[in-house]
Amino acid sequence: MMDAPTPTTDAKAADERELPVTDGKGTPTSRGPSADALLVRRTLAEIAPVADRVTSYFYALLFVRNPGLRDMFPVAMDTQRDRLLKALLTAAEHLDDAPALTAYLENLGRGHRKYGTHSAHYPAVGEALIGALTRYATTTWNDETQAAWVRTYTTISQIMIDAAAEDERSAPAWWHAEVVSHDLRTPDVAVVTLRPDQPYPFLAGQYTTLETPWWPRIWRHYSFASAPRPDGLLSLHVKAVPAGWVSNALVHRARPGDVLRLGPPGGSMTVDHSTDTGLLCLGGGTGIAPIKALVEDVAEHGDRRPVDVFYGARSGHDLYDIDTMLRLQKTFPWLSVHPVTEAQGHLPDAVCRYGPWGERDAYLSGPLGMVRRGVDALRGAGVPSERIRHDFLAELAPAASG
Repeated sequence: MMDAPTPTTDAKAADERELPVTDGKGTPTSRGPSADALLVRRTLAEIAPVADRVTSYFYALLFVRNPGLRDMFPVAMDTQRDRLLKALLTAAEHLDDAPALTAYLENLGRGHRKYGTHSAHYPAVGEALIGALTRYATTTWNDETQAAWVRTYTTISQIMIDAAAEDERSAPAWWHAEVVSHDLRTPDVAVVTLRPDQPYPFLAGQYTTLETPWWPRIWRHYSFASAPRPDGLLSLHVKAVPAGWVSNALVHRARPGDVLRLGPPGGSMTVDHSTDTGLLCLGGGTGIAPIKALVEDVAEHGDRRPVDVFYGARSGHDLYDIDTMLRLQKTFPWLSVHPVTEAQGHLPDAVCRYGPWGERDAYLSGPLGMVRRGVDALRGAGVPSERIRHDFLAELAPAASG
């Protein structure tokens, strides 16, 4: 029912509404972390060592008290089981970061429509959350802490409910999309092109969630590999990973004519066309897909801002889309493409040998470890945090590290 998509921390995507910051008694305050946030974070720190048990108990409570909700989850819960609690804890951890958190929650609310989630489901989730925290946060839990969590969850759920209701007025809960081409670039990487059954509005740099007919109710995230096209087709780059049910199905089983389901677009790793700030892009493996889309987006807007793309992979053979990137470099004089293999060191380290990058907007896409190292390296190289954009808010959050 609930998922934890990986939104960016780019604050410009959020709306102007601010989350309430209180002193723990409901009195608004605007200075420093709120008392509610401090109580919530104290709880998170306590349960971090037993996060697996908290998650298991949470789902046990949810399904025992609300057996009808079980059908909204996949039969195999190995990946899905952690996502609901991770999403809630990530949101609670960022309670005082109003712009990023609001964008994150609105993304969640819109995305949950594809599961059949309704506003009536949220109280059940909140009760299970409070029940699990009460059981495992034995040292920090008291009436004041419980009240802080109730206020926090009320805020979280209302933003998600409002976003879903607004989205329902203008967009379907999901799109059907036919596979029109399947290009196997390497033994484990495929470029899959889809034709949605109705217009699919998205921006370059965003991602979709995707369900295959072979694994019902299991959704995975894939970034679009191009800017919006006049013909309405969508391209995804998919790498088959060990034990990856959806990725292996898309790479090794999908064929033209197969029909998939797409959730709404998400993420705000997009270009701000109101400025002429240069771009620094790091794409690792299939993470080059949204980077390529960003380059196309800059070109389509007629910008002449400098764009440096660092494309990393284990070996030259794994740079499966390097020919496309080099063709773009020949076409656009403002674009510089830098292939980086493991023989040259980690991708973020290679980036830091160039520069300076302090005046660039940085975009990172690829495996979590690469993004984590990249964020640290760019900050160390003088790139302000607010200029670093990626789609791993939940995974990089302290709440998710437990």
